[in-house]
Amino acid sequence: MPPPPAGLARTASLVSLLVALILVSIKLWAWLATGSMALLTSAADGLVDVLASLVTLVGVRYALRPVDKGHRYGHGKAEAVAAFIQALLLTAAGVGLGIESGGRLLNPQPLAQLGLGIWVIIASTCAAGGLVLMQTYVVKRTGSTAIAADRAHYITDVAVNVAVLVALLLDHLFGWSRADALGALGISFYMLWNARGMAADALKQLLDRELDAADRKRIRAAVLSCPGVQGIHDLRTRNGGDRVFVEFHVEVDGALTVDVGHDIGDAAEAAVRGLFTRADVTAHLEPAGIVDERLDDLLK
Repeated sequence: MPPPPAGLARTASLVSLLVALILVSIKLWAWLATGSMALLTSAADGLVDVLASLVTLVGVRYALRPVDKGHRYGHGKAEAVAAFIQALLLTAAGVGLGIESGGRLLNPQPLAQLGLGIWVIIASTCAAGGLVLMQTYVVKRTGSTAIAADRAHYITDVAVNVAVLVALLLDHLFGWSRADALGALGISFYMLWNARGMAADALKQLLDRELDAADRKRIRAAVLSCPGVQGIHDLRTRNGGDRVFVEFHVEVDGALTVDVGHDIGDAAEAAVRGLFTRADVTAHLEPAGIVDERLDDLLK
């Protein structure tokens, strides 16, 4: 039986897929009834959400696989791959819809059944908002990269729905026929902006970028607080998706026995693990004052 965080991530991915399927079906029906370009943009964004949720579901399930002979660091980076694929899907949708919206801006067309479209968008906004709240809770509990990327999709969906609602109201109340196309064009640019951020976050994991300075400072402080530790160097960190990986050299009195030094190293590893939800920590023991080639020196 998987631990609660793993079960939460899996449940969240299934719920987001179900909600996405329902919303995209409703929006496509509303677009066919109204002819609204903004509604079509929202429906297309919803279709991307469906594909993204499928990718997330597969990525999360694969990432939860245990360590095996071929993947001794686990499968956590599958989540980053899923997030990067979502960014690509969002980019493709943003570009395509932007082109279509530009054409409709030059040649506006009258819309039908605007009241229906307005109520559909209001209901969709409420559903997407509820899903974002659920995913926010899951991300806080699990730290899942894929669920975080999926949540970014639905935050976008809420913004998209608000923009569509404004455009439809302007057309309905004031007869601004180009408001629909302008709203769709703005949504397209927003989708591209979101995709950029999602891709950047995923690449940090895929390219083994170090944890931020604040986390590294916390790690150093935790290690140095352990009795018997005289120094720390060659600290290396990376985000593996489902956990963080931390390696460092810990300096102790060279006259200590191997058993005592080993206990100090274990204590340092435990102190660092306590800083994160899930962490794989490795300490290499060295006598204080030894002169050798260090990664810290090479980086300087």
